[in-house]
Amino acid sequence: MRTEREMMNMLIDLAKNDNRIRLITLEGSRTNKNIPRDSFQDYDISYFVTDMDSFKESDLWLDIFGKRLMMQKPEDMELFPPELGNWFSYLMLFEDGNRIDLTLIPVNEVDDYFSKSDGLVEVLLDKDSLVKNDVIPSDRKYWIKKPTAREFDDCCNEFWWVSTYVVKGLARREILFAVDHLHEIVRSNLLRMMSWQIGLEKGFNFSLGKNYKFIYHYLPKEDWETLLTTYSESSYSNMWQSLFTCYELFRKYSKSVAEDLGYKYPDHDESISNYTQNIYKSLNE
Repeated sequence: MRTEREMMNMLIDLAKNDNRIRLITLEGSRTNKNIPRDSFQDYDISYFVTDMDSFKESDLWLDIFGKRLMMQKPEDMELFPPELGNWFSYLMLFEDGNRIDLTLIPVNEVDDYFSKSDGLVEVLLDKDSLVKNDVIPSDRKYWIKKPTAREFDDCCNEFWWVSTYVVKGLARREILFAVDHLHEIVRSNLLRMMSWQIGLEKGFNFSLGKNYKFIYHYLPKEDWETLLTTYSESSYSNMWQSLFTCYELFRKYSKSVAEDLGYKYPDHDESISNYTQNIYKSLNE
């Protein structure tokens, strides 16, 4: 596998030798000092160019990066409508395992790019001094945020309300419907509540990573292992148990957050827990 230095030199040298490329930025985890380095990190690169169409005419210019195992061009797909406006991206996986996510951006959209940035940006080359202010990568946008009383109540409301959809799916024997609601909404709000408790204990000045991937560093071992059991979704009995376990964990963490912040603990817990138990018992009589 090519080293990080080899990859960065290659990406920058191409831009230095191509007058159409005026600015290069690096984004994502490789700019974040809080993320451990590994060989799976993408090279998230943006080239700010003067002539978009000349790049898009052919993919041959990309061959300089090496032999590709696969490439996706999200803005050139029919099934998934483009979302980047005038920007155009190439997602490339190479034979040696390196991956480049390369985006072409019209050079006149520099200001728009930085206004939309998540803060994890590093300027690699700026031929025309287009970037007027110092750019220091920061993951502040992803730090845990202390919830307002309304945000706390909304999280509780969403967790317990969507739980009824899981119950409905299980009662109807529509397991995929139930799985999607448990995974996409119910458990995501459980993780949100857990993150707030972690913030109250450890401070609101760090990130738990994308998809809460570092949350296990901060949860009690018992709670982490219990949380993992809620990912058992391969049968109706497992799904019921996963739902009940989510209830237990959410109850524990939301009550703790409410107490620490002086917020009112809502009545949804008792009413929806009773509703769920009634449905479950009726199906097992």
